[in-house]
Amino acid sequence: MHMITTTTDFVPNKKIRELLGIVRGNTIRSRGVGGDIVAGIQKVFGGEISAYVVSMNEAREEALRKMEEEAQKLGADAVLNVRFTTGEVMPYAAEILAYGTAVKLG
Repeated sequence: MHMITTTTDFVPNKKIRELLGIVRGNTIRSRGVGGDIVAGIQKVFGGEISAYVVSMNEAREEALRKMEEEAQKLGADAVLNVRFTTGEVMPYAAEILAYGTAVKLG
């Protein structure tokens, strides 16, 4: 079954039968030398630093997948109020965290 994930506190036309708790998934990514070289060139010319955009998108998807896996282990049908946060854990390394509330739907 496909895990429903939403940033809202409800799923349209569904009732929440049981709250299972907070679930989360995270990943820590460091910048690679190749990405830094490309970013340095793009920084000189301005605009979006595409190497970092791709890396951050991949990291968010990984964190979301891990959160969904944790919810599945609890027997959840959905994860509500999904949020992302990021923070630097050391120079050149960032943690991306996805979290939300796992629920069973009725």
